[in-house]
Amino acid sequence: MTVHPEPSPALPCAIAPFVPQTQGMCLLDRIVAVGDNDLSAEITPSTEDVFARDDGIPGWVALEWLAQAVAAWAGWHGAQRGEPPAPGFLIGTRRFTTTRDRFAFGETLRVTVSLEFRADNGLGHFHGELHGGDGIRLAHGSLTVFQPDSNDDALDDNR
Repeated sequence: MTVHPEPSPALPCAIAPFVPQTQGMCLLDRIVAVGDNDLSAEITPSTEDVFARDDGIPGWVALEWLAQAVAAWAGWHGAQRGEPPAPGFLIGTRRFTTTRDRFAFGETLRVTVSLEFRADNGLGHFHGELHGGDGIRLAHGSLTVFQPDSNDDALDDNR
Protein backbone atom coordinates (compact mmCIF):
# COMPACT_ATOMS: atom_id res chain seq x y z
CA MET A 1 0.00 0.00 0.00
CA THR A 2 1.39 3.40 -0.99
CA VAL A 3 0.84 6.20 1.48
CA HIS A 4 0.46 9.65 -0.04
CA PRO A 5 1.10 12.82 1.97
CA GLU A 6 -1.85 14.87 3.16
CA PRO A 7 -2.67 17.55 0.58
CA SER A 8 -2.35 20.45 3.03
CA PRO A 9 -0.99 19.62 6.49
CA ALA A 10 -0.50 22.36 9.06
CA LEU A 11 2.85 24.10 8.81
CA PRO A 12 5.53 23.56 9.87
CA CYS A 13 5.44 19.90 8.89
CA ALA A 14 7.88 17.09 8.16
CA ILE A 15 9.40 17.35 4.71
CA ALA A 16 9.96 13.60 4.13
CA PRO A 17 6.44 12.84 2.79
CA PHE A 18 6.93 15.43 0.03
CA VAL A 19 10.30 14.34 -1.41
CA PRO A 20 11.31 11.15 -3.23
CA GLN A 21 14.56 10.82 -1.22
CA THR A 22 14.50 8.05 1.39
CA GLN A 23 16.72 6.14 3.83
CA GLY A 24 18.90 8.94 5.12
CA MET A 25 19.04 10.89 1.86
CA CYS A 26 16.17 13.20 2.84
CA LEU A 27 18.41 15.93 4.23
CA LEU A 28 15.92 18.65 5.16
CA ASP A 29 13.82 18.50 8.32
CA ARG A 30 10.62 20.46 7.79
CA ILE A 31 8.62 22.74 5.50
CA VAL A 32 7.88 26.04 7.24
CA ALA A 33 6.14 27.95 4.43
CA VAL A 34 4.95 27.18 0.93
CA GLY A 35 3.28 29.20 -1.81
CA ASP A 36 2.42 28.90 -5.48
CA ASN A 37 5.99 29.82 -6.49
CA ASP A 38 8.13 29.37 -3.38
CA LEU A 39 8.97 27.21 -0.41
CA SER A 40 10.91 27.66 2.83
CA ALA A 41 12.33 24.73 4.74
CA GLU A 42 14.60 24.21 7.73
CA ILE A 43 17.42 21.90 8.62
CA THR A 44 19.34 21.50 11.83
CA PRO A 45 22.50 19.57 10.86
CA SER A 46 23.46 16.74 13.18
CA THR A 47 26.26 14.24 13.57
CA GLU A 48 23.83 11.61 12.20
CA ASP A 49 23.58 13.31 8.78
CA VAL A 50 24.88 11.23 5.89
CA PHE A 51 27.38 13.98 4.94
CA ALA A 52 28.53 14.69 8.52
CA ARG A 53 32.25 15.04 9.16
CA ASP A 54 33.99 15.53 12.48
CA ASP A 55 33.91 19.30 12.03
CA GLY A 56 30.41 19.75 10.55
CA ILE A 57 28.63 19.46 7.20
CA PRO A 58 30.70 20.45 4.13
CA GLY A 59 29.64 23.75 2.54
CA TRP A 60 28.95 22.20 -0.84
CA VAL A 61 26.05 20.20 0.69
CA ALA A 62 24.08 23.47 0.67
CA LEU A 63 23.53 22.89 -3.07
CA GLU A 64 21.78 19.59 -2.30
CA TRP A 65 19.70 21.32 0.38
CA LEU A 66 18.53 23.82 -2.25
CA ALA A 67 17.75 21.01 -4.70
CA GLN A 68 15.76 19.08 -2.08
CA ALA A 69 13.77 22.22 -1.29
CA VAL A 70 12.83 22.34 -4.99
CA ALA A 71 11.81 18.67 -4.78
CA ALA A 72 9.68 19.46 -1.72
CA TRP A 73 8.01 22.34 -3.58
CA ALA A 74 7.14 19.99 -6.46
CA GLY A 75 6.05 17.27 -4.02
CA TRP A 76 3.81 19.66 -2.08
CA HIS A 77 2.04 20.77 -5.24
CA GLY A 78 1.78 17.17 -6.47
CA ALA A 79 0.17 16.20 -3.16
CA GLN A 80 -2.51 18.83 -3.80
CA ARG A 81 -3.43 16.75 -6.87
CA GLY A 82 -3.23 13.46 -4.92
CA GLU A 83 0.11 12.44 -6.44
CA PRO A 84 3.08 10.93 -4.59
CA PRO A 85 6.50 12.65 -4.78
CA ALA A 86 8.01 12.15 -8.22
CA PRO A 87 11.69 11.90 -9.11
CA GLY A 88 13.33 14.91 -10.67
CA PHE A 89 16.81 15.84 -11.79
CA LEU A 90 19.15 18.71 -11.03
CA ILE A 91 20.34 19.56 -14.53
CA GLY A 92 22.70 22.34 -13.53
CA THR A 93 23.43 25.29 -11.33
CA ARG A 94 24.74 28.77 -11.95
CA ARG A 95 26.47 31.14 -9.61
CA PHE A 96 26.32 28.80 -6.61
CA THR A 97 28.22 30.46 -3.78
CA THR A 98 28.62 29.57 -0.15
CA THR A 99 30.33 31.66 2.51
CA ARG A 100 31.21 28.66 4.67
CA ASP A 101 33.48 25.68 4.26
CA ARG A 102 31.45 23.86 6.93
CA PHE A 103 28.05 24.19 8.60
CA ALA A 104 28.00 23.61 12.35
CA PHE A 105 25.96 20.90 14.00
CA GLY A 106 22.92 22.15 15.88
CA GLU A 107 22.48 25.46 14.04
CA THR A 108 19.04 25.75 12.45
CA LEU A 109 19.32 26.93 8.84
CA ARG A 110 16.55 28.18 6.55
CA VAL A 111 16.43 27.15 2.88
CA THR A 112 14.25 29.13 0.48
CA VAL A 113 13.56 28.47 -3.19
CA SER A 114 11.59 30.59 -5.65
CA LEU A 115 10.34 29.46 -9.05
CA GLU A 116 11.56 31.70 -11.85
CA PHE A 117 9.99 29.73 -14.72
CA ARG A 118 8.55 26.32 -15.50
CA ALA A 119 8.08 25.02 -19.02
CA ASP A 120 5.42 22.56 -20.16
CA ASN A 121 8.11 19.95 -20.88
CA GLY A 122 9.12 19.64 -17.18
CA LEU A 123 12.09 22.01 -17.26
CA GLY A 124 12.20 24.56 -14.46
CA HIS A 125 14.47 27.24 -13.06
CA PHE A 126 14.65 28.25 -9.39
CA HIS A 127 16.62 30.69 -7.29
CA GLY A 128 17.65 29.34 -3.90
CA GLU A 129 19.15 30.78 -0.73
CA LEU A 130 20.36 29.44 2.60
CA HIS A 131 20.21 31.66 5.69
CA GLY A 132 21.57 31.20 9.19
CA GLY A 133 19.51 31.66 12.33
CA ASP A 134 20.58 35.31 12.38
CA GLY A 135 19.11 35.87 8.90
CA ILE A 136 22.47 36.27 7.17
CA ARG A 137 22.67 34.68 3.71
CA LEU A 138 25.18 31.83 3.76
CA ALA A 139 24.69 30.35 0.28
CA HIS A 140 22.76 31.03 -2.90
CA GLY A 141 22.48 29.99 -6.52
CA SER A 142 20.22 29.28 -9.47
CA LEU A 143 19.11 25.73 -10.20
CA THR A 144 17.87 24.26 -13.46
CA VAL A 145 15.76 21.17 -12.88
CA PHE A 146 13.83 18.63 -14.91
CA GLN A 147 10.87 16.56 -13.76
CA PRO A 148 9.62 14.12 -16.39
CA ASP A 149 5.89 13.78 -16.86
CA SER A 150 4.61 10.80 -14.89
CA ASN A 151 3.22 9.43 -18.17
CA ASP A 152 6.62 9.82 -19.85
CA ASP A 153 8.72 6.72 -20.35
CA ALA A 154 11.92 8.61 -19.45
CA LEU A 155 12.26 6.57 -16.25
CA ASP A 156 10.90 3.27 -17.57
CA ASP A 157 13.23 0.42 -16.63
CA ASN A 158 11.77 -1.85 -19.32
CA ARG A 159 13.17 -0.10 -22.36
